Amino acid sequence: MLPVIFGLSGPCLTVDEQSFFKEANPAGYILFARNVENPEQLRALTDTLRDLSGRDSLPILIDQEGGRIARLGPPHWRAWPAGAALASLSEPPASTDLDRAIERVQCNYEALGLELAAMGINVTCAPVLDVPQPDAHDIIGDRAFAQTPEIVAKLGRACLVGLQLAGVAGVIKHIPGHGRALSDSHESLPRVTASEPELAVDCAPFTELADASMAMTAHVIYEAWDAEHCASVSATVIQEQIRQRIGFDGLLISDDLDMKALSGDISARASAVLAAGCDIALNCWGRLDDMTGMAEQVPAMTPEAAERLARACAPLLVAQPAAALNARIEELLARRESLA
Repeated sequence: MLPVIFGLSGPCLTVDEQSFFKEANPAGYILFARNVENPEQLRALTDTLRDLSGRDSLPILIDQEGGRIARLGPPHWRAWPAGAALASLSEPPASTDLDRAIERVQCNYEALGLELAAMGINVTCAPVLDVPQPDAHDIIGDRAFAQTPEIVAKLGRACLVGLQLAGVAGVIKHIPGHGRALSDSHESLPRVTASEPELAVDCAPFTELADASMAMTAHVIYEAWDAEHCASVSATVIQEQIRQRIGFDGLLISDDLDMKALSGDISARASAVLAAGCDIALNCWGRLDDMTGMAEQVPAMTPEAAERLARACAPLLVAQPAAALNARIEELLARRESLA
């Protein structure tokens, strides 16, 4: 199996894509707005991907956080709130307010997860566990649940629980923390100069949720740990900080290889994140030439990565669209609103 998650070019597989994916056998796929037209088309696409792979638990990912990061939306799907709006907490919150926020987040993400599962999507790249700092770039901003690590961790846990109840896995991100970045890693390579004690704040939510099944790395340099390489391509950060200090032993996925924080051609980037210790390289754009090059150059999946992938995929479910499913979503959303 190829240790890569690939994007697709459009709303259905081309003949060339079908042939390539059948031979390459990637670990999974990720979907974007370009792949989505309507519920019938989307479910047919995800069914095709599963049939092509021969794996019922094939991970099919999407970035569906809510707010500005949402690949599915009206008129065919619901609009979901961003993390900060969903939490809607003053800091420090009263204990009763926090309890209500925890239940509100869990209801929201169970409902969101059921909507995804009905489409054959079984992984969403959420929750955001980054702790935004006042002077940081707004790339995280209202995507974060809160400004303090303790509350981010509690609400992140509620998100994961809600998704799990829907048979969907969450991906905690961006490990070990993107909240101090002064630039957007989609556009440039952020460099964080914070000290070890300061970085402990960033790591704290990830440590609390280190039992999550999947995590996504940050394309960020942390000078206190490795002044030359961003986390995604740093064996030092991945082994000493993510695996040992934070204690994460789940499936580690790189952030998108096409982001400008990384350098080199796409195959070199894939090889670099895998060599550093990522289990899976994430390639979102669905360019067949890029994918073919990666398939020719990256090594096969390691036994450790294969075991983590199997463990992460074991509980994934795919729901059959039904009136009862929609009724459950509406019930959850009514409960969410009653807790506002």
